Amino acid sequence: MSKNIILCIDDESTILSSLKTELKGIFSKDYLIEVAESGDDALELVNELLEDNHHISLVISDYLMPQMKGDEVLKHIHLKSPKTVKIMLTGQATIEGVANAIKDARLYRYISKPWQQEDFKLTVTEAVERYKQDLKLEEKNAALEELTAQQAELIEKLYLNELHLQKILETESKLKEIASRFVPNEFLALLGCNDLIDIRLGDAKQQDMSVLFCDIRDFTQLSEDMTPSESFNFINSYLSHMEPIISQHRGFIDKYIGDAIMALFSGNADDAIDAGIAMLKNLEIYNQMHKDDNRPPIHIGIGINTGSLILGTVGGEKRMDGTVVSDSVNLSSRIENLTKNYKVPLLITHHTFIALKNPANYAIRMIDSIQVKGKEELITVYEVFESDTENLKAAKLATLDLFNQAISFYNQKNFEQAQLLFIQCLASNPHDSVSKIYLTRMFNNSLGACQN
Repeated sequence: MSKNIILCIDDESTILSSLKTELKGIFSKDYLIEVAESGDDALELVNELLEDNHHISLVISDYLMPQMKGDEVLKHIHLKSPKTVKIMLTGQATIEGVANAIKDARLYRYISKPWQQEDFKLTVTEAVERYKQDLKLEEKNAALEELTAQQAELIEKLYLNELHLQKILETESKLKEIASRFVPNEFLALLGCNDLIDIRLGDAKQQDMSVLFCDIRDFTQLSEDMTPSESFNFINSYLSHMEPIISQHRGFIDKYIGDAIMALFSGNADDAIDAGIAMLKNLEIYNQMHKDDNRPPIHIGIGINTGSLILGTVGGEKRMDGTVVSDSVNLSSRIENLTKNYKVPLLITHHTFIALKNPANYAIRMIDSIQVKGKEELITVYEVFESDTENLKAAKLATLDLFNQAISFYNQKNFEQAQLLFIQCLASNPHDSVSKIYLTRMFNNSLGACQN
């Protein structure tokens, strides 16, 4: 068991005896008082005490001793036990000796012989207290160092955990981004889901939306001279130019069907019209960018219909897909097909027309009423010619009243008046494909009647 030691060093036994008596009186049984009559004995004793893990709190050494002076003894003790408080006891110490002890042994005080009892008591009491404080400070520093090391380790772990978490979040973000390419976030939101993992087979929601179908004209013919790789590169190049326009107008692409695009708009029908117009204008830029690709310019047809539809998930246990179920979807596809017949790029149904908040913002004309397979009601079809060239758009606007009257006469089966008005429309606007179609239709009908 370690003990607290006070070591007294003096070559006079009477001094040692006096020191021991006074120190015992001051510290009672708290400290063991050891004595040595020479520097060599003192150093040997210090070695033994330190080997036995005793605490040498205080050393009181005489200065003037044979063989080894006090400052030299204290210097050696300091090297072995730096925290031990050192006091020099002498009446004959030189300034040089005291200075050496201060410099080399961190001398705490020196006491003159003969010493004053109260002064001696105060000095040694303060010296022992100094040693205690130094020990406490050392313990606190050690504890602080350990705490600092633990904190550093914890910080490193937190940093590594943060890096790991960041990687997880980045991976999750990438997975969400990839997933959104297959199932749009807007589709999930409409189903009330925050993430792909929230979606369940059979989830469904009914909502009024506008459906936009867009298809490349004569794509089969265009792709005949392409390799499969060239064909895919061509489609992806085209779709990458069209995709941003949909989202810019608050819509999202539900699916790609080969070269066709099916997009949904949950806001105003105006958003779908604006997207269609922007797609046609962007197509001109795309064609200009690829004019040196040794292929003819692309032409597209766009059909838009507005109505109630059901969004949901269909499939089985191992394969599930998001889909839209509604006659509105089928109708928008059929309207897109009609753009080929009427040789115009953008058609909408009357459902979309009446849903427009600002129809006056667009160049629109009603061109026909058609019977759709499986439907009893006639579907009125409108041409949106906002994206036509300035000259063609101006000519259609200038002949709009004549054209509307011609359509009205045609629907009343007054084909003679209708024919005259369509001829006037063509005279003013030779590029009016719809007027040409009506005239051809009436000519074929009259020819068939004559043959009959």
